[in-house]
Amino acid sequence: MIRSPVSIETVALTGGVCVAVLVWLRRRPASYPGDAIPPSKQLKREAKFQEKSHKVDAGWKPCVEAQSEVLPHQVSGQQVWVYSSEKSEDPVLFSPANNPNSSDHIFRQAKLKEWKGPQPDSDIPLDCLSVVRKGFSFYQMLQCDDGQWAGDYGGPHFLLPGFVIAAYITGHMDTIFPAPHCKAIQAYLLNHQQEDGGWGSHIESPSTMFGTVLNYVALRLVGVEAEEEACQKGRQFMRQHGGALYAPSWAKFWLAVLGVYEWQGIAPVPPEMWLLPQWFPLHPGRFWCHCRMVYLPMCWLYARRFTFKAAEDPIASALRSELYQEGQKYQQIEWRRYVHSVADIDNYSPIHPFMRVLQEALLLYERFGPWKWLRKISSDFALEYMQSEDLETNYLTIGPVSKALHLLASWVAAGGETDSNSAARSTAFRAHVQRVPAYLWVAEDGMKVQGYNGSMAWDTSFAMQAAVEGGLVSEFKDMSKKAWQWLVQEQVRSLPHGDWRHWRQPIQGGWGFSTAEQAWPVSDTTAEAFKAVLLLRKHACIKAEGVPMPDQHLFDTVRFLLSYQNGDGGWATYENNRGWSWYELLNPSEVFGDIMIDYSYVECSSSAMQALMLFTEQFPQHRAREIAGAIQRGARFIEAMQRSDGSWYGCWGNCFTYGCWFGIEGLLCAGRPASCRPIEACVKFLLGKQNSDGGWGEDFASCFNREYAAREKLYGCDSGSTVVQTSWALLALMAANCKDIEAVQRGIALLRRRQLSTGDWPQENVAGVFNRSIGITLPSCAFVSLIQTLSAALFEHHLQSGTLPFEMCFHYGRLDVLRQTMDLVMVANERAKG
Repeated sequence: MIRSPVSIETVALTGGVCVAVLVWLRRRPASYPGDAIPPSKQLKREAKFQEKSHKVDAGWKPCVEAQSEVLPHQVSGQQVWVYSSEKSEDPVLFSPANNPNSSDHIFRQAKLKEWKGPQPDSDIPLDCLSVVRKGFSFYQMLQCDDGQWAGDYGGPHFLLPGFVIAAYITGHMDTIFPAPHCKAIQAYLLNHQQEDGGWGSHIESPSTMFGTVLNYVALRLVGVEAEEEACQKGRQFMRQHGGALYAPSWAKFWLAVLGVYEWQGIAPVPPEMWLLPQWFPLHPGRFWCHCRMVYLPMCWLYARRFTFKAAEDPIASALRSELYQEGQKYQQIEWRRYVHSVADIDNYSPIHPFMRVLQEALLLYERFGPWKWLRKISSDFALEYMQSEDLETNYLTIGPVSKALHLLASWVAAGGETDSNSAARSTAFRAHVQRVPAYLWVAEDGMKVQGYNGSMAWDTSFAMQAAVEGGLVSEFKDMSKKAWQWLVQEQVRSLPHGDWRHWRQPIQGGWGFSTAEQAWPVSDTTAEAFKAVLLLRKHACIKAEGVPMPDQHLFDTVRFLLSYQNGDGGWATYENNRGWSWYELLNPSEVFGDIMIDYSYVECSSSAMQALMLFTEQFPQHRAREIAGAIQRGARFIEAMQRSDGSWYGCWGNCFTYGCWFGIEGLLCAGRPASCRPIEACVKFLLGKQNSDGGWGEDFASCFNREYAAREKLYGCDSGSTVVQTSWALLALMAANCKDIEAVQRGIALLRRRQLSTGDWPQENVAGVFNRSIGITLPSCAFVSLIQTLSAALFEHHLQSGTLPFEMCFHYGRLDVLRQTMDLVMVANERAKG
């Protein structure tokens, strides 16, 4: 048979297709956060804080939150704040110019006064194991009675104003924020106002319209007069940037419900979107849970066009002129023109043209419609959805933004517009008011709203991992037993089959970032808590005296973690990814990056992989093949997420040092050798970033710009190095069998120098981040420092005795290594005692 010759065109076409397929196969995952943003869009402004400090009144004390019959579930017993006029120790002065991050002095002093046990040794530790022991001697004094560690989880500046506005509108300022609360809020707002009169979006951010407009309103509502200097400077900053007409959309929404901005200038948030078919690509059930759970109450309030009667209120009425350009009359503003307006200093994620077109179409729908019957059905569903969320989360909701909106919505739904007294008696509103204190925190900088109802599970998990790694569980037996009991009882046992009517997948077996009652477990917190539980359960004192944890509960966690792996091999945060990266074309927020879907993250993936590996060591017959396959898929995802310079971007910690730690640990957990190209490239990257004092440090601009941002001096430091970021870098280097021993020694020396005489470490710059642009305090960083210092102790022991193989340094996911490590640490402890 004669074959026809293949044409050159066919060969070229086939080759082109093959190349295209190879490029597609080697493409970055959709979760890749991107390389450095263009220089023209990078954050170059710096925050400049005032030298003067506003003192918080003495008398604030933490206490355990009380149970209540109005709530559907038992309260987890977290810390809340009460004020007493009795004399107590004055808090230290807060110096924002030196460090805008608080050191949590008030809480720590309260816990130290309660402590009845032995005090830490005042001697200077002579070796790293002694450093760790002294650190734990201090931190055990901060442990709460129920076994968890609490702390300041503040940072964002757009949270507190929402609570203040909701309390003011509902007429419950005196109930939610009595006079001492208002004074403490005033102190917080005045302490964080910057020299230019503005406020940042978070504590280390330069001034933005997002932070300034909302915090100016809050300052006025808690009793500061318009003629005072702080308000005058705030108005000057706003007017320099166009006034509140150029605030981002979330700020405009709060202004609209307060009645100091009109709904015609708000981008539509129609509730009808919830009635779209579930198969529809743009159904909100596919969005990231934090995104959809914020826009859920927004759409319900928007549909009602709820507005506070500002004209009848002296402060709100005055705000109608204070927030805008001088001489600009409120009644004459053409609101429709400012739907899309936003100041350049806030426009981190500009509204995409496609979203603008969609918003314009929705504006037409709102103008000529909507159909009343459709709006009623959709609004009723949104309200029922909110009520379901209230019950599932014990009236905490998923976070503080939605919490404040639910607080207001529950009052409106109960008829607050026409009968405020009747609304105040409704069960939902009373329950929401009762849970507000769960989000409040008092530190030396004032009263703030935290980024969550705490970070207890995260902090407790890392603390106990450190205790196990250091061989200190028996030495600190009471502390360990209490923490074990708390971790066991705070495992989520609800929604074993999910709630698919409200797009909730099964969550049984997980751990939330804070408490089980909040009912939104997270993959990385689940993994870190699981690691702590797996490590603790092998200890004799836990076996003999700890509360039992059935094996089935451990199996539930494995099921949870395996079910949360995405198709790209990585793990997301709260749910599986349900959408596509092009959803970011619809990001309506302007101020946040990558909020539309639940992406896969290197940190979440690495934690999950390490936890599953630890589990397999103890239960080799349970789903071993599935676990092995999941870990290998996770490793391929981590490799694909590595940047060309060898680093990994930290999406939940500041920033590259954090990402590199998890990236290396994840690959090692999967069996990749320390000599593999990705790990060696990361080691080279980290060594190239070490400072002359031996440490590492990054400014928050690293997160914002997606580019390593070293500084000559960082907040709370005498150099450009921080304890936390140095620890993260050391963990990565030691796990990777770094051959530059001198570099590691210099880093260890910095950690040892920075330890305070109490055994604590100082609060330095902001360590947490979310959505690329917002910094947040991580109280766990002190605990993490203990873990890092323990690694340093093991390394130093290796250097001194030559008995500890390098590759044994702190591999979470390799229990054989951990067992050998424990033996060596116990030997070192006995030598120290001798």
